[in-house]
Amino acid sequence: MSVEDVFSLRQGRAVMLAGRIERGRVRCGDEVEIVGPGGGATAHVAGVEEGRAPVDEASAGMNVGVLLRDIAADAVARGQVLAAPGSIAAHTAFTADLTLWSEEQGGADVVSGDRLRFHTRAAAVWGTVVLPQGIEVVRPLHGGEVTVTLEEPVALEHGQRFAFRHHTRAAGCGTVTRLPR
Repeated sequence: MSVEDVFSLRQGRAVMLAGRIERGRVRCGDEVEIVGPGGGATAHVAGVEEGRAPVDEASAGMNVGVLLRDIAADAVARGQVLAAPGSIAAHTAFTADLTLWSEEQGGADVVSGDRLRFHTRAAAVWGTVVLPQGIEVVRPLHGGEVTVTLEEPVALEHGQRFAFRHHTRAAGCGTVTRLPR
C-alpha cells in the first residue's frame, strides 16, 4: 500500500495511514514493514477501514485506512509503502528507460548531472541523472537509458513506472529497468 496521508490518533499512541492497496491483501493482526525514506520499522495492523467503516480484510484496488499501534506518527510519511516484510526494498539508485515529452508538453533537453524531481507512487524525491558514455543529451520526444541517483531511498521494483519534472515542469516518464543488488 502506498502511503498517501498519515493521521495521529489517541494522543500519539496510534497512527492511521491512508492509501490505495496495489496488490495482495491486509487484515487485522498482519505484520507490515514501512519501506521508504526513514522507513525500516515493522508494525502490526490493529484495524482496517474503508470509507470510515471497519472491514475484516482489504484487497488490491481498495482505498483504505490502516491503523497501526505503538508507532510514532513521525515514523511514517507520505511516499512510504506498507508491505509484507521483505517483499520490497528501498533504493537510492536505479537504471531506467526515460522518455521525454515534446517541448509543448514540458519536455526539455536532459544532460548528465541534471537534477530532476522523480514521482513514483505517492513519493516525490530529487535525483541526479547520468547518461551513458558517448551520449551527451536526450532531447524532447526522444528517450534513452539513464542511471539515476536519488537523494532519499524510495520503494522501487523492476518494471515500475514513474514521472519526472525538469525545471518545475512535467517533462517525461520512465520505467525502472535495473536495480542494484
